[in-house]
Amino acid sequence: MHTTPITAAFVTALPKTDLHVHLDGSLRLPTLIELAREAAVVLPSKTEGGLRETVFKERYAGLGEYLRGFQYTVAALQTKEALERAALELAEDNQLEGVRYLEVRFAPQLHVHPGLDAVQAIAAVDRGLRRARDAWNHRPTVVSGEEPPFEFGIICCAMRMFTGAFSQYYATLFAAHPYARTKELYSMASIELARAAVTARDQHGLQVVGFDLAGEEAGYPAGDHKPAYDYAHRHFLKKTVHAGEAYGPESIFQAITDLHADRIGHGTYLLEPDAIRDAAIEDREHYVERLGNYIADRRITLEVCLTSNLQTNPHPRRLEEHTFSKLRAERLSTTICTDNRLVSNTTVTDELLLACTHLGLDRHDLKSIIIYGFKRSFFPGSYLRKRQYVRQIIDYYDKVEARHLGPG
Repeated sequence: MHTTPITAAFVTALPKTDLHVHLDGSLRLPTLIELAREAAVVLPSKTEGGLRETVFKERYAGLGEYLRGFQYTVAALQTKEALERAALELAEDNQLEGVRYLEVRFAPQLHVHPGLDAVQAIAAVDRGLRRARDAWNHRPTVVSGEEPPFEFGIICCAMRMFTGAFSQYYATLFAAHPYARTKELYSMASIELARAAVTARDQHGLQVVGFDLAGEEAGYPAGDHKPAYDYAHRHFLKKTVHAGEAYGPESIFQAITDLHADRIGHGTYLLEPDAIRDAAIEDREHYVERLGNYIADRRITLEVCLTSNLQTNPHPRRLEEHTFSKLRAERLSTTICTDNRLVSNTTVTDELLLACTHLGLDRHDLKSIIIYGFKRSFFPGSYLRKRQYVRQIIDYYDKVEARHLGPG
């Protein structure tokens, strides 16, 4: 039977989500160069080509090299104006490739200094995203209902670990508590951010939809941040956690138990018994089987970032080796995300095409993954409004699919 191929034009035209994209890893290169010049940040090169050769590469030696670029992007994003511009451009870039719901995550405390507090940093990102949303949604095809509107949410990231060198905020925190244990400082910073996120949403009307925990998993357990997640949980702020990205299944277990995670960032090693490091877990096969079943039954969605995983982990080194196929075979809820558009040199369309080309997704798999992105999003409106929006997305998806591929 003849099967119409999945093309870049088709995937670009489809309504899509990106539920896992970092603002500071997704700047446009010309914007980074311009903002760095204004902020007197010295870059390894002043040209786009030079930065692609020295910092933002196709392949990285590991996580350390991958993270190198963030020292430049974060340093260039230390004003309200820079944050607003970065958010605006990120939304515009997503709109042009068909993304209709975008959740932008960033760590406000990396941008806090005497002239900018956490709520103000969140407000700047909110302004940029609103500008892009409002401009897009005034298009005649959106106003008429011919195509769905663009919507967004902001996810505030706490850090599993940090030092005083990470930002002025963290340096001040260390100076103010010289006798505190570092893990106590990690907890204090996370609680303060959770409070700022709730304040931004409830008192300032900002579109904060979730709370996240990012950073090195090994040696920095999720439990250190339980008070912050308890606070977010009590205030009905949805929760995601970077887990199972460079550590074993037990990290994911901590995320869903200690931190009430609604979604998992990456989750690459969820079903990998050989990745377990906890010696107390004796029957590793049984452990991952039960954990996988629990997550599948609860429909806890995994935010999968294919290119990023290949760039930051020694295994897999080829897409065909990625655990995504195993996750799909177990009928786990998954959605494809970019992680960092600049650092990984990718787009949502690119990631979905990679999955189709290298992991054997057909049109039905593709639809399932994309629609799950909308269904499991931290949509800022009411539950009924979200259902209406998802229905609108599905109807539009069917029209695009029929136009490009014919009957299913």
